[in-house]
Amino acid sequence: MSWFNEKTPEVAKAFAEMRNAVYKEGNLDRRTKELISIAASVLMRCERCTEIHAERARKQGATDEQIAEAVACAMFVAAGSQLSWSDVYEKILGGSNKS
Repeated sequence: MSWFNEKTPEVAKAFAEMRNAVYKEGNLDRRTKELISIAASVLMRCERCTEIHAERARKQGATDEQIAEAVACAMFVAAGSQLSWSDVYEKILGGSNKS
């Protein structure tokens, strides 16, 4: 992101400071935070973010199986989010057994 650093140095610095604050050890360990970030990246459909957070999770000791489970959680949330559309589906389908 050299263009970002070059064109908006203050914003780039603030972004880096936010990253450092978020990913420091706290109530959640860094591996857990990276696994959460993998799931969020999948939901945001950011391929590069998913790669970065998977790499960082591995450096924090995450296994491929843990990373896969984080992805599965994201997939479930994405699928489940469609259930909130049930009112829309009822309106579209008219709430009857019409074919």
